[in-house]
Amino acid sequence: MTTSDYAAYIASLPRILAGAAALFRDDEGRVLLVEPNYRKGWALPGGTVESDRNETPRQAARRETLEEIGLDVELGPLLAIDWVPGEERPPIAAYVYDGGVLAEAQFKAIRLQEEELVSWRLVSREGILEHLIGALGHRVLAALDALETGSGTVELENGLPPA
Repeated sequence: MTTSDYAAYIASLPRILAGAAALFRDDEGRVLLVEPNYRKGWALPGGTVESDRNETPRQAARRETLEEIGLDVELGPLLAIDWVPGEERPPIAAYVYDGGVLAEAQFKAIRLQEEELVSWRLVSREGILEHLIGALGHRVLAALDALETGSGTVELENGLPPA
């Protein structure tokens, strides 16, 4: 196989998108959510994995956290991986890492990326599905369950355990 044949083969393969986020909590167990200005609903700090730059999901979650809220935090274990199909886009593999429990000083140090975010807030487990649309809400609840039970990384499909 020539170099050009290999390049054509690679170009013909199916595509997926990848996103990565960090799950931060306060000492009461509330989850840090951010409000984007480019779509409805809330989100975890995070974003697209820049795989064309050889960025890993873990690196993306840390970079996006620094860009979006101004905190450079070493992330803990992978809590959830979610396969989210799309109708007008390729499917997304969404990674959620444990950002840990932030100290009061860290919350006070949050500086929003004004180009993308309007605000942030802490939300209790009971309020997650009110703030996070679709699979994201279920993904966050599954990640919280993984933290609570110590079960390790959970595999999800569109926010729910595989059938």
